[in-house]
Amino acid sequence: MPYPCLKEPNVSRFRLLSLAAAVAVLFLSVPARPAHAESKDMIQLQTQIQDLQNAVAKLQQSNDERMGVLKDLVQQSADAVNKMSVAVDGMALKLQNQQDAAATKSDQLSSQIQSLNDSIDELKARMARMEKSLGDIQGQQQSMSGILNNLPQSTGTPAGPAPATQPSNPPGNDPGSTSNQGGLPPTSSVVAPAVAAAPIGDMYRTAYGDYIGAKYPLAASEFQAMAAAYPDDNLSGNAYFYIGEIDLRTQKPTAAVKMYNHLIEHFPDNVKVPAAHLHKAEAMITMKQNDGAARELEALIQRFPNSPEASTARTRLASLGRH
Repeated sequence: MPYPCLKEPNVSRFRLLSLAAAVAVLFLSVPARPAHAESKDMIQLQTQIQDLQNAVAKLQQSNDERMGVLKDLVQQSADAVNKMSVAVDGMALKLQNQQDAAATKSDQLSSQIQSLNDSIDELKARMARMEKSLGDIQGQQQSMSGILNNLPQSTGTPAGPAPATQPSNPPGNDPGSTSNQGGLPPTSSVVAPAVAAAPIGDMYRTAYGDYIGAKYPLAASEFQAMAAAYPDDNLSGNAYFYIGEIDLRTQKPTAAVKMYNHLIEHFPDNVKVPAAHLHKAEAMITMKQNDGAARELEALIQRFPNSPEASTARTRLASLGRH
């Protein structure tokens, strides 16, 4: 009896200990696997996140480096464009200065040629006047020779002094003697052409001198009087040119164009025709008639291609955007 009583507690105790150990093992073994798996997944996830952060950081660094390079390239391009713009502006300014200098030289050359032409015209007028004066003197000598030859046919000696006094008196004002009436017409007919022919040169020289002296109203009236007195003389073409110049300088471009047109149409062989074409175009530009001015310049170049005025006309056409 005592042994069974002693064994039952030991057996129960052992069973209880075994059961407790089994439960403990089961308790420890069952939750240990999910915790370990969860810890491993977290470590992997953290590792992936860290790798992703590292990749993003590298990408950001690479983008920053590329943006820096791109900024440098953009800055270099901007600097190159600015340098090119400065160089182009300098070339354009240099070209404009060259064009202005060429235009100034052409204008100066044109003015010098005009002055030379004026001097030549004045010299021609003087030579023509001298030739006419020489012809008049020869005519007077012939008339006096005729009078002297007619002396034996006149009545008495009173005819002697008449030839000496007649040439010094204006024609038609000396009553003369009745014995010399036959000699008056030749003398008067010779002196009259000399008086009528001389003024064309004198008038031109006087008017041109007033024009050079900037006495424009006086010079214009003198040129007009000369053109009215000698409408077909070539110097009258010069008169119309200088009237146009006076109108252009006194801010009357419309009147200037009319004077230039009259010269071009009625005196086509006058030396002032090229300058008239050029200055007519300038007057039209002043009146904002650029198309008409371009046509006038083209006509000048076509008609007088080798003249200094044609060179100036080409420059003016370029300034008007015409080629």
